[in-house]
Amino acid sequence: MAIKIEMLRCFAAVAKHGSLAEASIVLGRTPSAVSMMLKQFEDHIGAPLFETARKSHLTSLGAMIYERAKSEVTHFENTVSVIEGLARSEEGYLRLAVAPSVATAILPSVLMAFSTAHPHVQIDLREMNSASIISELRNEGVDVGIGTLGVQDGMDRTALFSDAFGVVCRKDHQLARDWDSLTWRDMHDHTLIANGLCAQIADPDFAPVLERSRMMVHNTSSLLGLVQEGAGITVLPKLAALALPDTLCFLPLADLRERRHVHMVSQPAHLLMPAVKSFVKLMKLKAVSGFSDTSAN
Repeated sequence: MAIKIEMLRCFAAVAKHGSLAEASIVLGRTPSAVSMMLKQFEDHIGAPLFETARKSHLTSLGAMIYERAKSEVTHFENTVSVIEGLARSEEGYLRLAVAPSVATAILPSVLMAFSTAHPHVQIDLREMNSASIISELRNEGVDVGIGTLGVQDGMDRTALFSDAFGVVCRKDHQLARDWDSLTWRDMHDHTLIANGLCAQIADPDFAPVLERSRMMVHNTSSLLGLVQEGAGITVLPKLAALALPDTLCFLPLADLRERRHVHMVSQPAHLLMPAVKSFVKLMKLKAVSGFSDTSAN
């Protein structure tokens, strides 16, 4: 007969309390059941663990086994606790790869709500562009990606929100004077600093502006730094421009037809850890409510 964890648990309880009666109360079992379990344990070992039938004193062998049994029972109970916590989404980890503007404007309130409900879940948040997000998802480096993401084979994709593109320039720039009637055509005579999101704009009036650009900058901080220095103007979705420096402004477009669409991508729900599944569910609920605490619309 193999040694079972219940044998160790019964033995450890009897050794600790010094009697079958007290151990049975702690274990929630009858004294006879505890006695039978102990007998099976001693029969398997082939030597007595207690000096007398009263179970008040351990043999030398029993004392050595007791120290190991205590350790194994504690380890087993801790393992069970962790497993149950994982299953209830109380523990585990959540790895996110997110577009910078989403990380700044959308996620803080969501992560606050999530961490309040799941205080023991570890969260790893990384900001990166859409291409890097897809790469991390495919390599299983992250659990959830949020950004401008297309359909990915074998993965779930949920639309979260969309926001309008506009011009970002210095407040003293010529375009800022009549921003209420700004169109793509008004940009033709100005230097555009392109970024990765420009490729999403299919409006034919924007095409010649993009074609004349001689600078492509993928990092948002570097992009805004160049605009702030007067190196040119750029185009960003509204959400990405919420935290502009005081010297810059976001100019909505009068002939707007193009929008940036943000999606959440992850493995199918049945493959997700419970904690990740809970986060995905929360994001979907927020999307339905329209992220009312942001200015994404």
